[in-house]
Amino acid sequence: MSSPETHAHPRFAEALRELGLHVEVRRFPDATRTAAEAAAAIGCDVSEIVKSLVFEADGVPVLVLMDGASRVDLELVRRELNASAVRRANADLVRETTGYAIGGVPPFGHRTRTRVLADRGLLDHAVVWAAAGTPHTVFPLGPKSVIAHAGAALVDVRERTA
Repeated sequence: MSSPETHAHPRFAEALRELGLHVEVRRFPDATRTAAEAAAAIGCDVSEIVKSLVFEADGVPVLVLMDGASRVDLELVRRELNASAVRRANADLVRETTGYAIGGVPPFGHRTRTRVLADRGLLDHAVVWAAAGTPHTVFPLGPKSVIAHAGAALVDVRERTA
């Protein structure tokens, strides 16, 4: 079993210690930057991956936690936040807000306190996998625990297919 100290990003490892969480952080030689890459490396369904996505709502960063098989509906996020406009954040804003690069953003342990929305679809699984602060590391945790530690509001912001 790997420890957070040896594989996770140092900021995320510190967050795990502060929260008293003991999770197995797995490191893979190939990138787990995308949900599909992570699911293939872990051997799980892509819907069991937690995507930590940063958006801007009226210029203010917001984190959305979404299952790896789904897309975020920006209109639903806009309505949820009562915002005029929502758009995907650029790489610089993601790093500035979270302290991590796109492809390695964990659901919590960020540089700044940000509003967090978690799509209800995450609760469809007993365990989900999320990035541990690098594009090569992931960790498993129950979705309720992920949502609680992220301080997320549980919402329905998944894009519906026709």
